[in-house]
Amino acid sequence: MHGTIESAAKLDALRERANSLPLEQFDPGDPELFRTDTFWPYFDRLRRDDPVHYCKDSMFGPYWSVTRYNDIMEIETNHSVFSSASSLGGITIRDIDPDLRRESFISMDPPRHAAQRKTVAPMFTPTHLDNLALNIRKRSAECLDNLPRGEVFDWVDRVSIELTTQMLAVLFDFPWEDRRKLTRWSDIATTIPGPDGLVATEDERMAELTECAAYFSRLWKERSEQPPKSDLLSMMAHGAATRDMDAKNFLGNLILLIVGGNDTTRNTMSGSLLALSQHPEQYRKLRENPALLDSFVPEVIRWQTPLAHMRRTALSDFEFRGKQIKKGDKVVMWYVSGNRDEEVIEKPYDFIIDRARPRTHLSFGFGIHRCVGLRLAELQLKIIWEEILRRFDHIDVVGEPKRVYSSFVKGLEELPVKIAA
Repeated sequence: MHGTIESAAKLDALRERANSLPLEQFDPGDPELFRTDTFWPYFDRLRRDDPVHYCKDSMFGPYWSVTRYNDIMEIETNHSVFSSASSLGGITIRDIDPDLRRESFISMDPPRHAAQRKTVAPMFTPTHLDNLALNIRKRSAECLDNLPRGEVFDWVDRVSIELTTQMLAVLFDFPWEDRRKLTRWSDIATTIPGPDGLVATEDERMAELTECAAYFSRLWKERSEQPPKSDLLSMMAHGAATRDMDAKNFLGNLILLIVGGNDTTRNTMSGSLLALSQHPEQYRKLRENPALLDSFVPEVIRWQTPLAHMRRTALSDFEFRGKQIKKGDKVVMWYVSGNRDEEVIEKPYDFIIDRARPRTHLSFGFGIHRCVGLRLAELQLKIIWEEILRRFDHIDVVGEPKRVYSSFVKGLEELPVKIAA
């Protein structure tokens, strides 16, 4: 699709299908469209012809799609009508089974949301980020120095996963030798069970998340009995708004921080290399002027949009842009569509590393639920590219990426690359 190694003929055929299919048959949340990277023309059509669209029937049940940038901002900031509460189904298009619903501060409404979020916010202050930067640089350098030359390897596994998992282990002060468990739990938290999936059934998925909860409960007990430290677990174990969380709220916040710290950074690290390989003139520009990293980083985050959507539930009947949204309806804000909205972003389908306003994007959300770790995500991406540009003239993508089967996490599972010997 836009920017991938697709033929013009295939792109035309996709557009033709999206433009000829009746709007009432649109199901833009179908994960298969994301696995095949073929969803773009559907959102283009929705923004143009039906920006607040109702899908009657899908694997996730009925839902509304909000696809324009400014409309998404309006839904995102209207907490009196549109709720994030886990008790109503949470923040993804896929409803969570009522027995398994776990509160986290992203799936809470004001005023409770602010108190729990505030507990972990000190992790992301400028002073703390300066300290983390030294750690990130050291680990990035080690990771890149150990990459093979002259042979094909998977960038996602060797770089994106490894570095984000190391960072998470540092943030949680998590046992180093077990750090890949964090990657696994993040993937399990967002996966759709099925015969070709990470797990076959929802029961298997819950068994692994229960193991995650048990492991973290042990760490939590240790931290609560020790003097306060500057890791996320210790902050929550000693924070007034979080130290008495029930088990579900505890696991909910953990999963939020693991997925937030893992998926988003991992997928922009992979997406950044793919974007540059698809736009060699931008890669050349970056090599010639590394100072462009300051605008390159937010442009990559817009371009990749590592989480494709967030969802809300209507608390009352509400008319929006001429459509009647009913109490209890599921409303999906498609960040991935807002980030390609021609009315707000100039040439949205062009990857431009020196954009005038690169921070005009929705990848981190907007308003009170805006990603608490966004500065850390940007810092990680900037440092890894500073270190890449110091070492390698070029990293070649040598095959098609394998994409995640999900309309929530917009990511790459594999990206075969080669660094010249």
